[in-house]
Amino acid sequence: MASTPSTYSEGSIRVLKGLEPVKQRPGMYTRTDNPLHIIQEVLDNAADEALAGFGKKIKVTLHTDGSVSVEDEGRGIPFGLHPEEKAPVVELVFTRLHAGGKFDKGKGGAYSFSGGLHGVGVSVTNALSQRLEVISFRDGQVARLAFSGGDVIEPLAVAARGEGDRKQGTTVRAWPDAKYFESAALPMNELVHLLRSKAVLMPGVTMQLVVEKTRDVQTWQYKGGLRDYLQQTLTADPVIPMFEGEGYAESGHDSFAEGEGAAWCVAFTEDGAPVRESYVNLIPTSAGGTHDSGLRDGLFQAVKGFIELHALLPKGVKLLPEDVFARASYVLSAKVLDPQFQGQIKERLNSRDAVRLVSSYVRPALELWLNQHVEHGKKLAELAIKAAQTRQRAGQKVEKRKGSGVAVLPGKLTDCESRDLGHNEIFLVEGDSAGGSAKMGRDKECQAILPLRGKVLNTWEVERDRLFANNEIHDIAVAIGVDPHGPNDTPDLSGLRYGKVCILSDADVDGSHIQVLLLTLFFRHFPKLIEAGHVYVARPPLFRVDIPARGKKPAAKVYALDDGELQAILDKAAKEGVPADKCQVSRFKGLGEMSAEQLWDTTLNPDTRRLLPVTLGAHDFATTEARITQLMGKGEAAARRELMELHGDAVEVDI
Repeated sequence: MASTPSTYSEGSIRVLKGLEPVKQRPGMYTRTDNPLHIIQEVLDNAADEALAGFGKKIKVTLHTDGSVSVEDEGRGIPFGLHPEEKAPVVELVFTRLHAGGKFDKGKGGAYSFSGGLHGVGVSVTNALSQRLEVISFRDGQVARLAFSGGDVIEPLAVAARGEGDRKQGTTVRAWPDAKYFESAALPMNELVHLLRSKAVLMPGVTMQLVVEKTRDVQTWQYKGGLRDYLQQTLTADPVIPMFEGEGYAESGHDSFAEGEGAAWCVAFTEDGAPVRESYVNLIPTSAGGTHDSGLRDGLFQAVKGFIELHALLPKGVKLLPEDVFARASYVLSAKVLDPQFQGQIKERLNSRDAVRLVSSYVRPALELWLNQHVEHGKKLAELAIKAAQTRQRAGQKVEKRKGSGVAVLPGKLTDCESRDLGHNEIFLVEGDSAGGSAKMGRDKECQAILPLRGKVLNTWEVERDRLFANNEIHDIAVAIGVDPHGPNDTPDLSGLRYGKVCILSDADVDGSHIQVLLLTLFFRHFPKLIEAGHVYVARPPLFRVDIPARGKKPAAKVYALDDGELQAILDKAAKEGVPADKCQVSRFKGLGEMSAEQLWDTTLNPDTRRLLPVTLGAHDFATTEARITQLMGKGEAAARRELMELHGDAVEVDI
């Protein structure tokens, strides 16, 4: 049969080779609003060299022709032939997505702690540049090569080092290709902030910015590190002296690899915008992450302990982590051996262990400091207690507005203690046994549990007046504190008792069905809750992997959401020298199988869980309504069958 232009056949499948995927979808690999991030990739490499102890100066030049060069005094990128690939190593670094010195951690690798993780770094810079030149000074020789759009246009040329040449180091000069970016100009404020922060995190290393056009030269060097920087950046005076410290694991530590830990400096102020900056292996994590959570936890536990020791808490006041954290400004620099980031551009740290890592060093240090400086401790306690009282007063106003005649809460509901909407969560849990684990594992301060028996009613075609005839739905509505309503009503949300309503069901087919039934209930009868962003779906894991100890890293329990994540975990373990057959994989048949501790760790702990907000996706309200009618309507069996025939093979069913 002749192939028509619209035929979908073997020839229709394109395999993107080399750097082609980056050019086709640059947004997957970097920020595309301006070229700063691709320059940052080059800068990170230079900083990693300085971090490893090579070189004391990094110079960034903005040339008049729109190009940017980064010079370091590191070891110079090797330019000999790669033993397996038979191409110069420097060429591979700039043309292969997953090539670099950051993958072999620990012994034998070039970098123990580095920001690079995905190995797509400078090859992305190369792919999105009209031209890129590399000069590497190493072993008494100078190697040069140039690329265009990721392809070599001037092959490697090696010569002896000249008189005025540097002893060692790398210079990379890139001409970003404007067609990939919304704006071709580099944001100067962000660039200056980036260079300054690198200088802060590497005390003694000089960062220099040269602008050829204006002949402007700026230099940063902070001998006093984090304290110097925070002092210069704060907009208000600290209430008590700054608290700074650091802690790193020794070799043989039972939980963490040698060298892992953090350095921090914290200032508490009564007014002014707080300054909050965190870094992992010198990479700025603008969206925070688990290391920030560790700092918050450490500060909270220490202050709470001090307040209890000195009996400073007034009756009826409950202290929460944000009461201590609300007025804290900080700079935090964590070192994590194998950092997991959320998103390709590494703006949020996701490594679960980082919470415990940072907290375990911050807490004892602050406890000691507070008990050595009791007056400062009392001042800090006063600040936190004041914040807690303000928060509680705000919560009580809502209480009063409800008036009397409140329905009696369902007996099955295990409520939480807090009345603060921003903090409270209710989990609608499938089954009584899982409900039991959830009750034991939850944070009783802010997490409520409502166990549901069996499948919830399909409410798509149930009249609103008849909803309360069903006990489960009656209990859900009363527990949440909002009456059922339609999409055009303006319901009274002042009675809402929880900021997050989370659906928690097994990771199997039945669990998915219960999830669908509850989402149907909320979309049909509580649409304003979804619109206001109060409905969430918790994602419990399907597998647990026990990885034995390997090298520097202790034995670990890792959880996987699905087969894809399981494979990734096993691959990573194999890369670290633990073959898949040495890893023990256990599969959870349901939530009821998990112990309270496992359920907290994987599904309830705000720092490590996966919680998906429920929102309208690509479709508007009407289109979504039509699709759900097709899926949930009683008279729609024919339409459902057609849908299954068309798309049934696209669904992976886990039976």
